[in-house]
Amino acid sequence: MSIKVELISKEEKKSRISFSISGAGVGYINTLRRLFMAEVPVIAIEEITFKNNESGLYDEIVANRLGLLPLTTDLKSYNLQADCKCKGKGCARCQLVMTLKAKGPCTVYASDIKSKDPKVKPVFPKTPITRLLEGQEIEFSAVAIMGLGKEHTKWSPCLAYYKELVEIKVDKQPDNKEQIIERCPPKIFKMKGDNIVVGDNVNACLLCNECVELSSGKIKLNPTKEYLMTIESWGQLEPEEIVQEAMNNYDKQLGEFVELVAKIK
Repeated sequence: MSIKVELISKEEKKSRISFSISGAGVGYINTLRRLFMAEVPVIAIEEITFKNNESGLYDEIVANRLGLLPLTTDLKSYNLQADCKCKGKGCARCQLVMTLKAKGPCTVYASDIKSKDPKVKPVFPKTPITRLLEGQEIEFSAVAIMGLGKEHTKWSPCLAYYKELVEIKVDKQPDNKEQIIERCPPKIFKMKGDNIVVGDNVNACLLCNECVELSSGKIKLNPTKEYLMTIESWGQLEPEEIVQEAMNNYDKQLGEFVELVAKIK
């Protein structure tokens, strides 16, 4: 059986896409979810050297906030250190130096960070880092490197989740139609004449089973073995880039696995 993928929605402002997948088991669907979240490299701050920090936050607190800042990532310009020609020693292809210097009174924002590469910058420039009072200063240099979400969540490019789609069928008209319509969280049901019917937003079903219980089984949810996958990017990469890079890495891993199996005698 071939796998069928269909785009359901794309929200550019929220960096979110949803697509349906049919012809694959739940194990494969969950593998895709893990690939999207853990096997796509993005850049994040790894090392920080403080030259001065007179803010009210300890160095380690500021460092933690900086490490979790999502940074726009250029996959064509940077490599994982393990795959770099410098073998992880540190070069322009696997790391980037970023600096910050500020003096109070002010709120220090992510936008105050200076990057040597204009393509790599904080996704959310108005993210506050710390506050400085009159005369207080902060200055540091940071090294950002590529990494994977399976190593640390700061290198995770997205939140990916899925659910099985269902067919909602009204076998018999229940007596409490208005109650069912009101209690359905995504408002899937509506009245058509004297009957309760399923609206067009059936994919929004949360599988809460409220309609089944309220109707005493007159409304049924039938599994379709079709899954709705949603990817919400943190902003380092576009959702389409995440999908493409994840599948490329998966193909590479499968190729390496085949080679290893071939060596077994």
